[in-house]
Amino acid sequence: MKVDVLIIGAGAAGLLCASRAGARGKKTIVVDHAKRPGKKILISGGGRCNFTNYYIEPEKFICKNPHFCKSALSQYTQWDFIALVEKYNIAYHEKTLGQLFCDDSAKDIVSMLMSECKSNNIDFSFQTDVVKVSKTETGYSVETNKGNIDCESLVIASGGLSMPKLGATPIAYKIAEQFGLSVLPTRAGLVPLTLPLELKEQLAETSGVSMNVEVTSNDMSFNEGMLITHRGLSGPAILQVSSYWEPGDEVSIDLDPQNLFKSSFENLLPEECNQTLKNFLANTFAKKFVEKFLNIRNLPNIPLKQLSHKQKELLVSSIKNWTIKPSGSEGYRTAEVTIGGIDTDQLSSKTMEVKDHKGLFFIGEAVDVTGWLGGYNFQWAWSSGFAAGSNV
Repeated sequence: MKVDVLIIGAGAAGLLCASRAGARGKKTIVVDHAKRPGKKILISGGGRCNFTNYYIEPEKFICKNPHFCKSALSQYTQWDFIALVEKYNIAYHEKTLGQLFCDDSAKDIVSMLMSECKSNNIDFSFQTDVVKVSKTETGYSVETNKGNIDCESLVIASGGLSMPKLGATPIAYKIAEQFGLSVLPTRAGLVPLTLPLELKEQLAETSGVSMNVEVTSNDMSFNEGMLITHRGLSGPAILQVSSYWEPGDEVSIDLDPQNLFKSSFENLLPEECNQTLKNFLANTFAKKFVEKFLNIRNLPNIPLKQLSHKQKELLVSSIKNWTIKPSGSEGYRTAEVTIGGIDTDQLSSKTMEVKDHKGLFFIGEAVDVTGWLGGYNFQWAWSSGFAAGSNV
């Protein structure tokens, strides 16, 4: 088979790229080893797909070259994707911090993208494994378990290593290395953090407790929700900071970011001084968390009036700066994204084409661009896919 464009990967980036290439009259085929398209889209956002964010900014992406993502993000913005969603009459809402979700189901986004591909005559080949990629005089030849496909432009949109149960593979990195591209070290991002055994056991009975906190690691802070789990810590604030945390680093947790406890503690009414520390803390925090936290910080459950000056200082500092050293993360199994990947120095930021190999493109999660939680990674998929699709 001979085509103009072959795209490996029927995920977010690959589907947007295909529809764009097809709209330009390019004969395009998308191959994927899965049975159907958009598997990661379908499970995202609790099945409602956090498809973009009102506040897309380059500063909210992690990359060795912080300027790399700017061109693609400006070529195809969040407003462009929102316009597409509205064209298909897909109802959506803002959940928090500019995060946009489908009212109904993530299936609406996949159906929309497939409709765009269908109207632009895109061919698909599912349950198709890529065996070998070769350079030819006129482009590339891809050997699959269903035969050979020759193309002028080859786009790798096969994702990273996160969520292997959905079929994640390192094929993008292997193809990159085959063509002499450097691949930066990868690690799990937007992922729950695990706790040392002793602390995990101390917090075991508090599993399910959630609270609003400010979490800091490596000079990056996020003020959002935190959830204690039977493995460690999760929730938006933890997932966000996990992308900046590295093994061996400490994480500082401010349990009282709005200073509600601090203010009430510093302005005690006379009748409140007879309350035990546990009962007073339970006015602000979950009772079962308070019990465990006092034990962890070696604070006595005595009436407030009996606390020494040193104990009062320890209490406030413990709540405002609870410092822990995670034992690790839950890894790629539950990570939403892969940090690192194909070094952007080797790609054109405008087209996503490999500088030294005409007609070879890498887009989406396989590239060393990782967004924050909240629709940023989908926007990178749409933008990088559009940039490549406009230039294949």
